Formats: sequence, C-alpha cells, structure tokens
Amino acid sequence: MRDNNKVNFTAGRVSAHCCEAGKAASFLWDEDTKGLGLKASPGGSKRYVLESRLESGSTVRLTIGDPKSRTIEDVRKEARRLQTLIDKGIDPRQEKRDRLAAADAKRAQADAARQEAENRQRYTLRTLCEAYGDLLEARGKPSARQARSIFKVHVLEAHPEIAAMPAREVSKLQIAAMVRRTRESGKERAAGVLRSYLSAAFAAAKKSPLDASLPADFIPFEIEHNPVDAIPAIAVRAGSRKLCADELRAYLAALGDDLPDQALLLALLAGGQRMAQLLRARVSDYDEDTASLRLWDTKGRRKAPREHLLPLAPKAAELAARLVARAKLLETTFLFSTHGAVPLDETTPGKRVAAICNAMGGERFDLRDIRRTCETILASMGISRDTRAQLLSHGLSGVQNAHYDMHSYTSEKRAALVAWEERLHEIEVGQRGARNVVSLHTA
Repeated sequence: MRDNNKVNFTAGRVSAHCCEAGKAASFLWDEDTKGLGLKASPGGSKRYVLESRLESGSTVRLTIGDPKSRTIEDVRKEARRLQTLIDKGIDPRQEKRDRLAAADAKRAQADAARQEAENRQRYTLRTLCEAYGDLLEARGKPSARQARSIFKVHVLEAHPEIAAMPAREVSKLQIAAMVRRTRESGKERAAGVLRSYLSAAFAAAKKSPLDASLPADFIPFEIEHNPVDAIPAIAVRAGSRKLCADELRAYLAALGDDLPDQALLLALLAGGQRMAQLLRARVSDYDEDTASLRLWDTKGRRKAPREHLLPLAPKAAELAARLVARAKLLETTFLFSTHGAVPLDETTPGKRVAAICNAMGGERFDLRDIRRTCETILASMGISRDTRAQLLSHGLSGVQNAHYDMHSYTSEKRAALVAWEERLHEIEVGQRGARNVVSLHTA
C-alpha cells in the first residue's frame, strides 16, 4: 500500500494531497526519504510523519511537523536524523523526552542561578539589619531607633563590604572584626550593644521558619546558624559615679525653663526615671485627680509594655500639671513636644546634661549617673529594695512579678516620693549635714 502511494515530494504534490472520502486518514510516502510520509485528515489538516520499525520489532509513527511551517528539505533532514537514531537502536520518542528533560533541567538551573544571584544581592547583612529594625519597630520597641543607629554607624558605614555580603555567609571572624573595631575605638558599651543586636537579628532569622511569631520576611535569609554565638558577650561595666551635694546643687541650678530642662527636672523629682520612658508620656497619662503619671516600660523581652504608675509628690505634680496645660495649648497629645507633632527626641535631654556637665567642670556624669544618685539617696533614706525597684521600674520581669505579686505598691511609691522631695528640701535648707543649698525650682 505504501509503495503504491510513493512519490517524490514536491510542493505541488504536497499541496494537492488530501484525505480520501470515507477514510480516517490518507498517506502519501516520499520516494526520496525512507519512512517519510504525509498524513492528510478529513478536516483538511496535514502532518509530516515518519514510520519505522524499532529494534524490538514494534512499529512507531512519529509526527515531524506541519507543511505550512516546514519545508520539504527540512522534514527530509529531520526524518533522516530520526531514522539514524532508530538504526542505532534508540527510540526517538525517548530521545525527545530526554532532550526536553535536559532543556528543562538547564532552564531550571539557569533560573536557580538567577534566583541565587538575586538572593545574594537582596538578603544581605544590610537588609537583615533593616529587617530586625523593622521587627523592633513593629513590636513598639523604642530600642528600634538605637538598633538602626548602631547598625548604621558600626556595620553599614564602618564595614560596607561585609554589609553587602549575603547574611548567611557572614562569618564569626567578620562579626568579631566589627565588634573589635568598635571596642578599640574606645566605644566599649557600643561594642557590646552592637554584638547584642547582631545576635538578636541572626537569631530571629534562624528561628523564623518554625516560629510563627516572627515575620516570614526573615525566612529567605536562610540562616542556619548564628555566627555571633561564638563571640563573647561584653559585660557592661557597672557605673559608680554619683553626684555629691555640690554637684547636685549646681546641676539643679543650671536647669531652666526650656522643655528639655523641664524633662530633666521632672525625671529627678519623680525619683530618677528613665528619660526615654518619660518622653513617651502623653497628656492622657497624667491623672490630675490622683496626681499620678503613667509611664510604659518596654525594656527587656516583654512582648507588651509594662504599666509603670508614679503617684507624684507635690512639686513633681505641680510641674506635671503645667506640662499638661502647655501641651493643651499646643494641641498635642504629647506631654513633651517642642512643636506638637512628635515627642521630644530622647537624645536631647542627654545632650543637655552633657552641656551642663561641661559647664560645671570636674568629673563627667550623664543621665545614668543622675539616676544612680537618686537611688543611692533613696537607699540611704531607708527606702526598701522592693519599693525602689517598683519606683524605678527595674528587675520586675521575673516569674514572681509576672504571675504572683499583683500588689500595685501605690502607697509605698507615693510615700517614697513624698519623702524624696522632703529629702531634697532638706538638702536645700542645709539639714541632715547637707553641705550645700539645692534650689528645687519647678519653673
């Protein structure tokens, strides 16, 4: 049958070939090329095919292409190629599958290489630092600003080549080099904070695949180990600086009517409160009926800030009431705001303390030293450790305080603050052996 339909394929014969009436298909075979045929279907469609016998003895028919898109010479060349494979004992169908699989594998490899290159550029130490800053900010942690600043100065600017590396490839030696450089520049505390924030950032990325409380944005960093674990923590040196009566008098005398000075004064009158917490206070946080100021303590690993209530003594309450009135005139919700739009920058009071310290001369001191001075005097007055802890909001994250001790300590704190203002007044008038007069102005 095939021999009766063998012709030399030409464009005219290919175009003229059609399916005979009543048949499912009609074939025309090429005299020039073994097994090459033209299949015509009832609907008018045509396909070049190759019919041959495999080594196993089974017949195979392969579609080569459409006459509209392939020339006769092209299909003859392809038919000979396929027949050569069959003659070698290779099934062209399997060869095609293998060829397509190889092409797919090559494309997948190229895609993977492209994705890897993109990941290397995207998931760097720089972006890990940014992601951790975003996490702190999303959780309402005031430390987000400090973390971003530490990363900017001691990672991004000091080590741009390491910051540009994929985070998962940053080694413990490179982390150690960053911490060492910061420490050797005389910034030991900054070095310790840098190590702490880097460790926390890597830890978050490492835990993120299994910890649903962490953003999925950390997962693509593919952190499997924390390189900071091998770096020894830098212990914070316990400070011992305390202001004497002369220094306390001079410090208070230097405080004026400007908003940063008023913040410093209220922090002192309230027993030595943390400035960052005080500056976040809003007008709604002060209750004039009870003369109580509510602060929010976000320190530590607590997921929600802890309410820190301060029942103020008369001088501090008077100052707080004036600050509330000032805020209402500015139409701001913040107790401490220069223009009403945002709270006072928490670094401003610290800079003011530094300026006062420079003007006073002598041994340097900062806000931590003033806070230490307050607690030292409170201890000397017989205020218990537990009451001081409640008053200054430190050491309150343990199991006992979190789950069992629900006492508010309001009366103890109020008595301590009243006694504190009285003690400052005694220093002012020179009682109890106080060497100097301290002016407790609340302008």
